[in-house]
Amino acid sequence: MPAQRIILWRHGRTAWNVDGRLQGQTDIELDPVGHWQARTAAAMLASEQRPTLVISSDLQRALATAREYSAIGGALPVADPALRERSFGQWEGLDRDTIKNQWPHEYAQWHSGNDANGIPPGGETRATCAHRLTTAITYHADGLSDNQSLLVVSHGAAITLALTALLGNDPTNWRGISGLHNAHWSIIDRARPGTHPHW
Repeated sequence: MPAQRIILWRHGRTAWNVDGRLQGQTDIELDPVGHWQARTAAAMLASEQRPTLVISSDLQRALATAREYSAIGGALPVADPALRERSFGQWEGLDRDTIKNQWPHEYAQWHSGNDANGIPPGGETRATCAHRLTTAITYHADGLSDNQSLLVVSHGAAITLALTALLGNDPTNWRGISGLHNAHWSIIDRARPGTHPHW
């Protein structure tokens, strides 16, 4: 039987988080506060959980966060590009006001959650991102035994979409989960055999 618990942990703060700029798959490092957040959160996480396997987005803000846990918890992170943030295409690096001014129609659709068809321009749909994340997470979780747990270090939108899908909801139009703050985590446990959803 595969892993019984998954911990999904968002990376610490970056300068672009402070500026309100969409990061997406742009490789931004943690700022000094982000390093402190990751170190502090890692200590708390390690006091409560001892995951067998740590997997992380290969973007440096996530990997640096994962390494803070490894310095305490011992499990070295495995970098997996499939755990990257949702791609925001042409909007990466821009703040909401800039996006709203340059793409008013597309921004209105995105803001309302109706962004299934090519919004943001050149970006990734919610469904595609959710499928990418859940495929990777399931693969790693299924490689563990039933008394083991998996720590996934990723990004705000990606984690929200993955959680939505893992809990049996449609990531394209279900909005029941809000994003995690920097360096916060969510825990899901496997459901009883034969039940749906599996988590």
